[in-house]
Amino acid sequence: MTTTIGISPLVTFTPPGERTAPSPAEFRGIARDEVRLLVADGDRVRHTHFRDLADHLDPGDLIVVNTSQTVAGETDAQLVVGEKPVDVVVHVAMDLRDGTWVVEVRTAPDAARAVLDAAPGQVLTLTDAGGPSALTLLDPYPRTGSSPTGDGSRLWRAEYSGDEPLRDVLGRIGRPIAYGYLDRRYDLADYQTIFGTTPGSAEMPSASRPFTHEVVTRLVSRGVGIAPVLLHTGVSSQEVGEVPQPEWFEVGESTARLVNSTRAGGGRIIAVGTTVTRALESAVAAGSGLLEASSGWTERVVTREHPPRIVDGLITGWHDPQASHLLLVESIAGPDLAQVAYDAAVDGGYRWHEFGDSALFLPARAEAAAA
Repeated sequence: MTTTIGISPLVTFTPPGERTAPSPAEFRGIARDEVRLLVADGDRVRHTHFRDLADHLDPGDLIVVNTSQTVAGETDAQLVVGEKPVDVVVHVAMDLRDGTWVVEVRTAPDAARAVLDAAPGQVLTLTDAGGPSALTLLDPYPRTGSSPTGDGSRLWRAEYSGDEPLRDVLGRIGRPIAYGYLDRRYDLADYQTIFGTTPGSAEMPSASRPFTHEVVTRLVSRGVGIAPVLLHTGVSSQEVGEVPQPEWFEVGESTARLVNSTRAGGGRIIAVGTTVTRALESAVAAGSGLLEASSGWTERVVTREHPPRIVDGLITGWHDPQASHLLLVESIAGPDLAQVAYDAAVDGGYRWHEFGDSALFLPARAEAAAA
């Protein structure tokens, strides 16, 4: 069974190509908070820098951030196919908390493509582990046909065996998950945000990366609140139409109270990233529409057909054409404002992907638009 979303983004634009950020901001000669920020407010856009974020929010608004910390999720391995081992790259996407892990097998040496012809029972022997460390493929994840093209399975549930816990092994020999558009490898520290306290994300919750202590100070001084949630990300390399995989989230009691009181007082809930949006929208009580403390595995996919009930605005990076994250952006901003923003970003030479520039979507509220 192929797992697809069923609808496609309405936003269309030319792929970013050379506009992809090849390195972290600091390696391009600017501070984290000096990346560009496009503010899409109502039906217009403004060009500024992330350090000026507070100027575009109102006292009483609440920013919600993800406290998940990026872990080393990529390592080299050999996939045993018959009697002949094949060099591959393994992305360890998720600890399923039942003794098994979600993994993605990709081509060596640069992880350029997913390996789609792996099979149950095949073994991935981790290279340079210093002892017996292996992952045995059990079954496709989350179900058979996890590649939407139907030509194989991209993600697998795997069982780990070794003398040392897998996270410890990856901490020694692993590296951050990276893709070919970067100009070189970067340290795990470059993939952390100032809010990250709990290790668990296979890929950086990158919308939070431009935040600095100075930005936070200006926000708080303006009367903008900040509240935490947790969502451990899996791999973000979904193919066109592919549903994001289930992810572990936690929304605490204090954050639920802050969100509910902010909304009752007329403030806006601004999610920092698609991860925060998913966590918040997974914790909405079905009857009351209020946020409630909760945790667990979420399969919530925010789209135009299943729009957000809590989130009013979004801070995010720039996503590729047809990416499932674009559906979430459209569901918050509306397709028209999202299209205006993406057109302006393309024309303005904004940088794409995890080390790139940012967007702040603040769509007009329904009551204001009707006035």
